[in-house]
Amino acid sequence: MNEQLINESLDQLRRGEISELFVKKEDFLSFRKVIVKREDFKQFRGIAQHGGNVVYQYLDVPRS
Repeated sequence: MNEQLINESLDQLRRGEISELFVKKEDFLSFRKVIVKREDFKQFRGIAQHGGNVVYQYLDVPRS
């Protein structure tokens, strides 16, 4: 995954165009480098899946 694709996917999640974003284990580190730079970082919740994959959801209220 490149940075532009990651940001486009995160924007779709934020706008509600998609309800969840699935990130494969092998893409996680590059994905994380992008997501932590975003102003709305705390509104994304990552839920670890079996095997190292992660499903991200967007929260209306930032997590603490």
